[in-house]
Amino acid sequence: MTTTKASGKKATYIRHNQEYKGEALKLAADLGIAKAAKQLGLHESQLYAWRKDSEHAKTVSDREATLAAENVRLKRQLPQQAEELSILKNAATYFAQQLKRGTNT
Repeated sequence: MTTTKASGKKATYIRHNQEYKGEALKLAADLGIAKAAKQLGLHESQLYAWRKDSEHAKTVSDREATLAAENVRLKRQLPQQAEELSILKNAATYFAQQLKRGTNT
């Protein structure tokens, strides 16, 4: 936990590190927000904000994991799609040649 002074103000603000916030949120989960805030000397709103930020960070990491899995799937699918496209192009060329031969004779 580090303390920083707000510029131009007489009040001192305390900036808590992530480890402290995590421990405070664990305590709040066990005791409840109100009791934990009182025990830690924090405002309840601060614990609510930390909890919201923590949940948002989890949601973002879940979203990133889903996107990473999707990228892996698409990278595997890409060569297969390229091969199928090549086969279709060859088939189209073959049938176009057959049509030309059929109209010329």
